[in-house]
Amino acid sequence: MSGIALGTPYLDTDAEQLSFTLGRPPLEALAVRDLTVAGLDVQLRLLGASHQVFAGPVGETVACLPGVAGGLPDSAVQEFDAWDYRFSARVQHCAADEFSDQVARILSRSDADPEALYGVFPGSPEAVTALIVERHGTGLGWRTWHTYPQSRQIVATHTRLEAR
Repeated sequence: MSGIALGTPYLDTDAEQLSFTLGRPPLEALAVRDLTVAGLDVQLRLLGASHQVFAGPVGETVACLPGVAGGLPDSAVQEFDAWDYRFSARVQHCAADEFSDQVARILSRSDADPEALYGVFPGSPEAVTALIVERHGTGLGWRTWHTYPQSRQIVATHTRLEAR
């Protein structure tokens, strides 16, 4: 378990503000977790504007960034050296009770996972960013969740990085 009650408000307030970029250098982080998974060094970073993951040759940023238009792709595919990278994202709009149940599941799953990092932002116990790394046959993957209590949106991403 690696959960943190964050002291800094989140900067992104809606799923539409998030953008997806690869190769961006590390941004100022509210919390960082270093792991080794499937033989790769992995760094999970919680940002005030969402998250970054650095794994092997990949630097993934999903965040609200100045000067970068918002809007996540449904999917993205890229080759890095001897690695295949696949990213997907979806936005879920929830009713109030469904939103609370989903956030509780995300927190429970993150709290129980030894390769997770999550933060709860001030102002709402349902304002959460969570990252979990998973081992896969010839590589690894990670899942992230960004929850927005004011709009009852949950952004879920899933990334796979596999050796060719």
